[in-house]
Amino acid sequence: MLKMEGIDHIALAVKDQATSIRWYREVLGLERRHEEVWGGVPAIMAAGTTSLALFPRRTDGETALPPGEKPGMLHIAFRVDRTGFEQAQAELRQRGIDFTFEDHDIVRSIYFRDPDGYRLEITTYDL
Repeated sequence: MLKMEGIDHIALAVKDQATSIRWYREVLGLERRHEEVWGGVPAIMAAGTTSLALFPRRTDGETALPPGEKPGMLHIAFRVDRTGFEQAQAELRQRGIDFTFEDHDIVRSIYFRDPDGYRLEITTYDL
């Protein structure tokens, strides 16, 4: 069984990224983090170790990033330490669950789908 530290972030597609950044800052008191990374997309709004990743929607209703995803909730990300990240990959392989790896500069992530097709991420900041 995998051991998660908690939810790292929830990715949302938003109509107006600047408006959403301001709203989450002013209404919920979230702070913007990692603004200098990835050209500001997504905008990371956080409190403690929990974050929202705000992706802008294009005018056609699709999100700007990542390709192939639909508007709405994009994925749920769980945070683990480096050992947990390595164990997660081994566990998924053992269970025959396909996943992809991505290096996001400040974090490393693996992505896979649950039985209903929801996209899940396991991420670590321990590089």
